[in-house]
Amino acid sequence: MSTAPGALLPGFGGDVIVPDDAAYETAGRTVLASGTPAYVLRPTSVADVQAAVRFAVGAGLDLSVRGGGHSFAGFGTNDGGVVIDLGRIDGVEVTDRDRGAVRIGGGATWGRVADTLAPHGLALSSGDTRSVGVGGLTLSGGIGWKVRRHGLTLDSLDAAQVVTADGEVVRASADEHPDLFWALRGGGGNFGVVTSFEFRAQQTSDVFAGTLSFPAAEAAVVLQGWAAYLGTAPDELTSNVVFANPFLGGPQAPVEVLVVYDGDDPHLAAEALDPIRRLGTVVADDVALRPYHEVLEEGLVPPPGLELSVRSGFVETASVPDVIGILTEVGAADRSPIIALRSLGGAASRVPREETAYAHRSAALMLATTVIGPAPAVEAARPALDGVWARLAPHVSGAYANFLTGASDADVAAVYPVATYRRLVQVKQDYDPGNVFAANHNVRPR
Repeated sequence: MSTAPGALLPGFGGDVIVPDDAAYETAGRTVLASGTPAYVLRPTSVADVQAAVRFAVGAGLDLSVRGGGHSFAGFGTNDGGVVIDLGRIDGVEVTDRDRGAVRIGGGATWGRVADTLAPHGLALSSGDTRSVGVGGLTLSGGIGWKVRRHGLTLDSLDAAQVVTADGEVVRASADEHPDLFWALRGGGGNFGVVTSFEFRAQQTSDVFAGTLSFPAAEAAVVLQGWAAYLGTAPDELTSNVVFANPFLGGPQAPVEVLVVYDGDDPHLAAEALDPIRRLGTVVADDVALRPYHEVLEEGLVPPPGLELSVRSGFVETASVPDVIGILTEVGAADRSPIIALRSLGGAASRVPREETAYAHRSAALMLATTVIGPAPAVEAARPALDGVWARLAPHVSGAYANFLTGASDADVAAVYPVATYRRLVQVKQDYDPGNVFAANHNVRPR
């Protein structure tokens, strides 16, 4: 690892890692993807980010921006280009405790955020993994454990500091560059490098969290009942379901209902959770009162040689019974993908669709399938998985950018409905007409 020579990167005070450096092998990889970039740049300041962007553009090299490095599609690395690794710009500061105002660096991870906010009695609804980056999750949505009570992560965003394709710094908010602010909330990394986020955190208490497990034989009844109940459950309750997990028995794996009740009153929590317990035979129940920051789990890093294939979609209320019927059949068959359902609705559904570039507000559930294994096994599973999604197609729409391995034109069209995409194109044209920031679910300028 070496300090950048002035002639190479004027004004850059961070680290430059090139293929001959001892740190290169690790620096070129992300959690879920490998790459061979020509340069990995680790800025320590906004000025460093400006210099890094200008260098990549001037050299005509592909540019990738890395926050936590958890992109399923591998957006945080590349071959032969420049990677800007924001990991050293990871500060978390409570700027106004009473208002819940928080400033977070673009390279921070959610575990660091949750741990820092906890002593102040504050929290932000984020994903469920400590090592996931704030930037990637926020810019494409943020379906977390407080999504039904406080909305998506991006719904708590007040402003963002952005380094644009020309190396300039702008602040995007409802009052400054409002078009860019709209696009950042759901448009992914298409518009610049976000070096800091200004969030409106919420007051939090301890929460009741854990897993309720049911026998695989009861999947049909439990899943239908769970989905129906979440349609009327209090906003304080957010719940996910995972089943057909091959590491727990595949078709015989228990149906795991993960729950977080956002409150510390045991009686209210029981009122919210007992209807789920009554759905079937509870074979395990570890729900307990926990500090919110301890609910986030450590991220799993696949062993070398294993790959993931992840697809996602959204389910409207009217389609829930049909989708669960299909998934119950799929999960009972050998070599099923891991199937996960995440509850939506509540506060996330009450934000007008046109208010942000995340447009899937009316969905009741988000569905994801995951296949994991050696590359040949993942490829061999593709035809069967295509068949599953062909069955689901009449009942599922869209896709969640944070849960997609692919970045094809079809994937982009699923992430952004037509009207949303057209508006994003205009913002892209204004802020990145040369498509410098193309390593994402790419919105192309005209």
